[in-house]
Amino acid sequence: MEPLTVTTGVLVVICFIFPCHGVERIKQRGLRQKDVEYVEKCTEGHTDKLNCTRHTAESQSTQYNMYSSCLQGPQGIPGREGNPGANGIPGTPGVPGRDGAKGEKGECVSEIFEEPWRPNYKQCAWNSLNYGIDLGKITECTFTKLRTDSALRVLFSGSLRLKCKTACCQRWYFTFNGAECSGPLPIESIIYLDQGSPELNSTINIHRTTSVEGLCEGVRAGLVDVAIWVGTCGDYPRGDASTGWNSVSRMIIEELPK
Repeated sequence: MEPLTVTTGVLVVICFIFPCHGVERIKQRGLRQKDVEYVEKCTEGHTDKLNCTRHTAESQSTQYNMYSSCLQGPQGIPGREGNPGANGIPGTPGVPGRDGAKGEKGECVSEIFEEPWRPNYKQCAWNSLNYGIDLGKITECTFTKLRTDSALRVLFSGSLRLKCKTACCQRWYFTFNGAECSGPLPIESIIYLDQGSPELNSTINIHRTTSVEGLCEGVRAGLVDVAIWVGTCGDYPRGDASTGWNSVSRMIIEELPK
């Protein structure tokens, strides 16, 4: 009798359990149906009724997830990129960097800015010098030289003459402050006469306009006395010289850049 009693008890328990489970499922299905109807009423313009409460999207989503057994759908298409944001506030200055390596010593270059060259010249003229000396200074002209590193161009133009009974030679030359040019050589001009013949009078008197011209370097800046002289030609005998007879004589002095 005891085995029969145990089996009977198990069956009784099963009967009690399954009916209760079925009743619970039926009750839940009824509640879901009422919620749907209630939500439809509240969304069809009856939200102003006292027995209707508006549910937020979050609460509806919670209830939907509670009662729904549907799977999640596929992911939607990503949205478009938004507009760029405004510039941010500038950051604070960074920490100063370390000193660099010491550079190599440079070369010292000095630039000299000189003024543009300006013409500097002078002319001295004489009418009918008629200077008949054979040895000595004939005339002079004072000139202001502006630079030491420049050169002087000198010119004497006038009538020169030499006569003698035997062979003779005379020399006309320039001096600068009493000394002949040494840069590079003296500036001079000579006249030489050979012995005359019985047919031609050896004392013939011919005056010709002649030029004495040259360029002298190494003359210091400042006042310079430029003079024209007459003298002998080395060991040759001197004759009877004449300068500036019956005509205009002139001396031109010009400073030139090297």
